[in-house]
Amino acid sequence: MATITRGELAKRCDINFETVRYYERQGLIAIPARNASNYRVYDEETVRRIRFIKRAQEVGFTLKEIQDLLALRVRRGARCSDVVARADAKIADIDARIRSLGAMRRSLVALAKQCEGGDASISKCPILDAFEAPA
Repeated sequence: MATITRGELAKRCDINFETVRYYERQGLIAIPARNASNYRVYDEETVRRIRFIKRAQEVGFTLKEIQDLLALRVRRGARCSDVVARADAKIADIDARIRSLGAMRRSLVALAKQCEGGDASISKCPILDAFEAPA
């Protein structure tokens, strides 16, 4: 079985060297064996697992949610519908965040439109005044 060092693993997966150790501490990847020189050595399964983690993060899953997805992969009796349920929950979460971001954007646009800009005195800045006002 071919093995790779932590540095090689990080490079192949396009992650930081310390991220590998972090994933180990979080239980996302197994603690690796050591070779005769006492270097940690990883296998291709670890490469696949880290790529899975990174791709799941790219679509918005947290590390805890990713850990749950990884557990489903090996859980006896798990079904594709279990994964779909988690994906649907993530989609709902993303939709809620999009709505929240839209509301933030609209508020900031409205505040920016109230600003005279240019050389107006900072003491009359509607944006700063709005941030200081009681809720």
